[in-house]
Amino acid sequence: LGVYDFLLSDESSRSYIKNSRTGELMGEFGRLYEQQYAVALFNKMRFDIEGGGGPQNQLLHRKVPLKNKSIFSGALFQYLEENKKWRNRFLFIPDSYNINYYENKQAHDRGLHPKGTINCAGYRVLTSMEEYLELLNTSLPGVKAKVGSSPFLKCATQFPLILWHPYARHYYFCVVTEKEQQKWNAVFQDCVRHTNNGLPEECKVQTPAFTDAVRLYRQAHGHYGTWEMMCGTPPQILANLVMETLLPEMRDLITPKLKGKMYERQRNWMLISDAVYGLVQSQTQAQYEAVVQSCEAGRPPLETTIRTDMDQIITSKEHVTSKIRTLVLPKAEKLLKVSIQPYISSILDALMEPTSRGFFEVRDLFFRELVDMSKNLLNDDNKEKLGEHMEKISMLAFHPVKMQSCYEKVETLSLEGLQQRFDVSSPSVFVQRAQILMREQMDDAVYTFEQLLHQSLEGQEQEDFCKTIQRCQDRVIKKFDYDSSTVRKKFFREALLQIFIPYMLKQLTPSCSAELPRFQELIFEDFSRFILVENISEEVVLHTVMKDIMMAVKEAAVQRRHNLYRDSIVLTNSDPNLHLLGENPPIDWAEEYGGGQEELDGENTGDPEVQKRRRMKQVVSMIQIEGNASVLPNESCLEVPAVDNIPEEKTEVRSDTSLSQKSEKQVPNGTKEDVNKNAVDDKPPTNRSILKEEESTTERSLQGTESTSAIDCAIQEIEKAVQEEEHEVRTQKTAESSSSKEETAAEEVKPISNWEEGARLNPADTNKDTTSSTEKPSDSPVREVEAVTPSDKQENPIAPSQLDDRGFQSPTNEAAEEEHQAGKEECNDSETGEDAGKGESMDHQ
Repeated sequence: LGVYDFLLSDESSRSYIKNSRTGELMGEFGRLYEQQYAVALFNKMRFDIEGGGGPQNQLLHRKVPLKNKSIFSGALFQYLEENKKWRNRFLFIPDSYNINYYENKQAHDRGLHPKGTINCAGYRVLTSMEEYLELLNTSLPGVKAKVGSSPFLKCATQFPLILWHPYARHYYFCVVTEKEQQKWNAVFQDCVRHTNNGLPEECKVQTPAFTDAVRLYRQAHGHYGTWEMMCGTPPQILANLVMETLLPEMRDLITPKLKGKMYERQRNWMLISDAVYGLVQSQTQAQYEAVVQSCEAGRPPLETTIRTDMDQIITSKEHVTSKIRTLVLPKAEKLLKVSIQPYISSILDALMEPTSRGFFEVRDLFFRELVDMSKNLLNDDNKEKLGEHMEKISMLAFHPVKMQSCYEKVETLSLEGLQQRFDVSSPSVFVQRAQILMREQMDDAVYTFEQLLHQSLEGQEQEDFCKTIQRCQDRVIKKFDYDSSTVRKKFFREALLQIFIPYMLKQLTPSCSAELPRFQELIFEDFSRFILVENISEEVVLHTVMKDIMMAVKEAAVQRRHNLYRDSIVLTNSDPNLHLLGENPPIDWAEEYGGGQEELDGENTGDPEVQKRRRMKQVVSMIQIEGNASVLPNESCLEVPAVDNIPEEKTEVRSDTSLSQKSEKQVPNGTKEDVNKNAVDDKPPTNRSILKEEESTTERSLQGTESTSAIDCAIQEIEKAVQEEEHEVRTQKTAESSSSKEETAAEEVKPISNWEEGARLNPADTNKDTTSSTEKPSDSPVREVEAVTPSDKQENPIAPSQLDDRGFQSPTNEAAEEEHQAGKEECNDSETGEDAGKGESMDHQ
């Protein structure tokens, strides 16, 4: 790690990264940001005065959706690079969607600082080692893995979860079942999706200024297409922008100096990249904050100028726009006709199909949850149960596991064949944007339903909750359909613009950029900060292609494709009193309708932060192994078994194993342990001990209704039955030579149908029926016998030992049958079944 230590300790390396790369980028970015800040401020103030058209949203919007909420928590295994071991860790994700991992759950409950925090912006969630190793091989193009070479990381289970980043550190987790892997994958995907959306839309000045400055910077360096690393907070995006140029230079400089095996070099390269990325991010954050602070300090005089000269600025901009349009419009229309129009409909279809299926799944999920709540309230119609259900539904949009089915519909979006033509690196930019819109629509629908239902229940002592829920549900579904159509049409237009505008600018820049500076002379110097010729040129190109895009989306709406509404359908003021409910405070269903105060009892003492953490409600229940909480205990530093010693999970354990296998049972981690700790391993079990175990197991399956006296009677009866079998063998010949009259009398006796037929089955069938008829699992150490109902015992009181090979009663055993009749009636059904099995086997012998 000589190069790694060098980068961290050498001052010249730090100064090179800070001055030559980060400083150079931030200087150019700062200049562009100041220009775009003034333009964004003017556009925002003009929009506030003139207003904007378009349909009004019908659903209410929740202002602070995750107040006093956490997302989820749970335990899983994490790989620690410092000691190369897998340890058990407790993960907790607050409303910021940053992953905090602790030593154990007790450390979190006590309010200790986490072992580490993961900001998932820019990460990818991988669920297979093959996919991760493939990405790892692309990090160093000159270093290729040899066939059969072992990686530096071996997963402890078959279900890994890896967080991969092109520049930052990688994180390795694993779970023990596929179902848990799917849950954690949905949770991690939601963290990545939320943190990638790091630019707040509420900032109408800073966010447009930042995005335009980044876009202009990349266009100045020849990058016109969409950018996958436009994710996270502004300092993270700027750090990604620096690493986009710095990383290739580092790779060429450092790769020849890396020594060791192939995977060791890859691991060292990841450590170097993470160290440099952290250094760059700290530098960009400090410099970006300085740029924003400078622009905010100069905002008041800009606002004064805009308010005073708003009309003159608009007139001057329109005059310059007309001049630039004469230069750019003919070239743009020609390019549009040849290279854009033939592809608008095909790209729109590729966007509409998966996106609409995702929104339909959101609608169905919302509908199913309300229907399930109505069904549960049919038998228990009270406000306490209603409060419990509404507390869960209120956070439905932020439940990553339930929403995963909606998100998966959009992930099928594909733009194959068009990515190279229009410089679209990946459709993930559009997929994540559609998923964010789907979550917002779900939360708006849930919040609107909450307000309507709460208003309907106010002042009513008792009412049919199902009818009230149905009325509110119908109103919300209609509003959701309208807003869903509006949101999707806007998304389609924005996506098409993001695809076509960079391509058109790339084709038009060489011929138009040289002539744009002469139009700057037409702008008054006082207005030059609010009117930029580069922005006006892009607006002309945008309006040129926007006509065709609007026409294509409108045509799809007219044809009612994917349930899109026409623009002429405007539900203005359809529910004027609804938006007044949006100003109400959030509803705490658990506290208002009961059931929430009990949880807070006994928590009024101690640290206030600890109390707040305990009162914080969780959207998703703690994720753990269902039915077996001991697999992931909360003890710290739990080591996972070695990779070679982890057996594959057994799907079936046969019940008819040998006696030595019966003395052991299968435990969850794949190892075997002795069932009877006090038993001697070398001592073979006797027949009588086996019979006692079978009898005790049968009594447990019959819920312990038999007494101990019946057990003693059964043991004595079984011993007598064995003696009778020996006697029957000796007298078999005499029975065969008996008179025809005795045979006719024996034929009149009806054969036993239930337990006798069960005894005549082959051992495999008997074991199968026995296993299915009992409540014990298939890996029980004791074989169970089939139980007989009391009615069968009364109808068929004849013991199997008194039957011949055909199943009829033997005349020679009538006396023995009468002698033991009283003892047989006291025996339970399981004893009779066991006696039948023993007697029948002796008959066949």
